[in-house]
Amino acid sequence: MSVHLARGTRDFLPDAAARRHQVLDQVRVVFARHGFEPLQTPAIERIETLMGKYGDEGSKLIYKILKRGEGAARGECDLALRYDLTVPLARVIAMNPQLRMPFKRWQAAPVWRAERPARGRYREFWQCDGDIVGSTEPLADAQCVAVACDALTELGFTDFTVRLNDRRVLRALARTAGAEGERETSLLVAVDKLDKIGRDAVDAELASRGFEDAQRAAVWGVLELSGSNAELLEQLGARLDGAEVEQAVSTLTQVLELAEALGVDPARLAIDPTLARGLDYYTGPVFEVTVTEPAVGSIAGGGRYDELVGVFGKQSVPAVGFALGIERILLVMEELDMFGPRTDGVQALVTVYDASQRAAAVQAATHLRREGVRTDLYVGAGSLKSQLKYANAKAVRWVLIVGPSESAAGQVTLKDMEGGGQQTLPLEEAAARIAG
Repeated sequence: MSVHLARGTRDFLPDAAARRHQVLDQVRVVFARHGFEPLQTPAIERIETLMGKYGDEGSKLIYKILKRGEGAARGECDLALRYDLTVPLARVIAMNPQLRMPFKRWQAAPVWRAERPARGRYREFWQCDGDIVGSTEPLADAQCVAVACDALTELGFTDFTVRLNDRRVLRALARTAGAEGERETSLLVAVDKLDKIGRDAVDAELASRGFEDAQRAAVWGVLELSGSNAELLEQLGARLDGAEVEQAVSTLTQVLELAEALGVDPARLAIDPTLARGLDYYTGPVFEVTVTEPAVGSIAGGGRYDELVGVFGKQSVPAVGFALGIERILLVMEELDMFGPRTDGVQALVTVYDASQRAAAVQAATHLRREGVRTDLYVGAGSLKSQLKYANAKAVRWVLIVGPSESAAGQVTLKDMEGGGQQTLPLEEAAARIAG
């Protein structure tokens, strides 16, 4: 029998798993610093909770779970794996009206999408979300941008850009191109691919979706605007009609100012009329964070979704949030060699000299652990020589040997696998030397 992983999934061996834990631990500190509380939701949701929240394109990528018993034989589904962490949050808000607003939460957990695996894109992957529910203020949008930037800075990123737009601008763009209703969605789905497939391919896709030359020209007339952030916002207000556009320009102006006040480098902030964000539930400002190298697409992104919670409850509740793309962040950090030595590795290995010294070895390991030393106790049946090879292979610096002579003297031999020296000394002194 050959053994294979399901496509789009991965195993994480100890070094890779340790890096993931390191990233999440650092991000957790940032969320706490900004007043976000932890939240956990199930991996499985009722299928009606998930369907129709991501648009037609997104709904096709949901992993459905067959009913039990006769329903499975008929191919019926009543549950599904979550596609993201935002819709489950909206359900939580609708089910728990007692939560005090504004409510800030963060969550890191795996999600599943039945899409074609590619570099930096998997079928099972982790998301790390931060959301602010219950506020319509631009300050909430700006804080989401600031937290995302703070998290990336905490991880060591120095070269990244935050691209911002507003779905109200995109709706006005669609009207300019004569696209409303389903055709608006069709246009935005194509535009959302611009950074992935380029202008010519998007233009060809728009043509294939029935947009005529004049309509496509109107679209590119807006998408290809250039200038400073202030100039772009002024041009968008002049090119596109409607009160919604005025509101969008005003909101984006405030978000830029407030994000800068919250500590975001203004040089990182860029208004980008091409930014669409694919999910249907966005209603206001949207943003994505990209790095120059390596070219992996966005590593974070989010936006305002004021109508999603109302789908589940009796009243509308405003919300804005973002997701850190943990998989892509890890990919970039690995390629740019941003990880230092592991800080959670084993510091010492206690060997078992022979059966007669097993109890002494156990006592030594227990003492080291109580002193805060990360200690491995050898549990195999190898010789002392093989145990030293084991320590070398695991990159363990310190090895404790408790042989008959050491036991008789109430001491241990401490061997430095890096420096090569060794010393026989009391266990307490050995623990202090390792810890120090």
